[in-house]
Amino acid sequence: MATPESATVFVRSVVERARKLNKSIVFPEGGDARVVEAAARLARDGVLRPVLIGPRPAAAPGGVTFIDPSAAPQLSKYAALYHERRRAKGVTQVEAGEIARWPLYFAALMVGAGDADGFVGGAVNTTADTVRAALHCIGPAPRAKLVSSVFLMALQDCSMGHNGLMAFADCGVVIEPSAVELADIAIATAESARVLMNAEPAVALLSFSTKGSGKHEQVNKIVEALRIVRERAPGLNIDGELQADAAVAEAVGRSKAPGSRVAGRANTLIFPNLAAGNIACKLVERLGGAAAIGPFLQGLAKPANDLSRGCSVEDVYSVAAVTALQSGTRPG
Repeated sequence: MATPESATVFVRSVVERARKLNKSIVFPEGGDARVVEAAARLARDGVLRPVLIGPRPAAAPGGVTFIDPSAAPQLSKYAALYHERRRAKGVTQVEAGEIARWPLYFAALMVGAGDADGFVGGAVNTTADTVRAALHCIGPAPRAKLVSSVFLMALQDCSMGHNGLMAFADCGVVIEPSAVELADIAIATAESARVLMNAEPAVALLSFSTKGSGKHEQVNKIVEALRIVRERAPGLNIDGELQADAAVAEAVGRSKAPGSRVAGRANTLIFPNLAAGNIACKLVERLGGAAAIGPFLQGLAKPANDLSRGCSVEDVYSVAAVTALQSGTRPG
């Protein structure tokens, strides 16, 4: 099935919006050919200022900065920052000095120190290592209690969601969220939808029940999550618990949840657990012909994103542009 038009329009929009921000994005895997090629294109297209971690090659592309951690004047500053963040966990100054030399951690510490606006890793490193570096070196946002992830699903039907785009969370990080954690995910995903889709979020907390049609402790968790969100973010357009059809199909929404401002018009779907979210994401992609864009991390103090190790040059390019856009909403 052809790539949805909504995916093409989204990437084009993100690139144009990122270009206006002039952000610096650091890539820890500066020796990977895909990363080098994507960085060269990003610099040439004026999308952002790429910084690659690793020795400068003889034929370095123009507009791309290379930094070798072992010779970098910032190394001692980054080692001190890492020690400050991790000494409560038993990390010594000597260990911090060694860890700060690792390209993945050096890149994350650049962002943590404010010397870069965001980082994109995972072309070589595992997801676990990339996310760990982000958590240890950048940390959560001041108002966030949880780091989660969001996929943007670009649908074949552009009448669904926001011009064919829907935000799905959490499909990649938090396995069995509590009611409080679901509320955190909902608030973070609403902000991601606002920034990335350039749309006002309509958030549905999904369940196998709609407005009390089913009775179970899992339903109670969704109801409690809704209460917490409404208390913490009273202006957010959110409703639950809603079955998936009630959330996205207008006629079903009117029937099952009359009077709801979200039912039948949701563009941001919050799943009750990782199993439901991951399964839904892959089914919509494989059976519905959607393009899954992401995942993107949310809840960090500054943006960091993880690539698949099977990523293409195009993947690196688009994820970097998204990361620049995420950083554009933050102070500095």
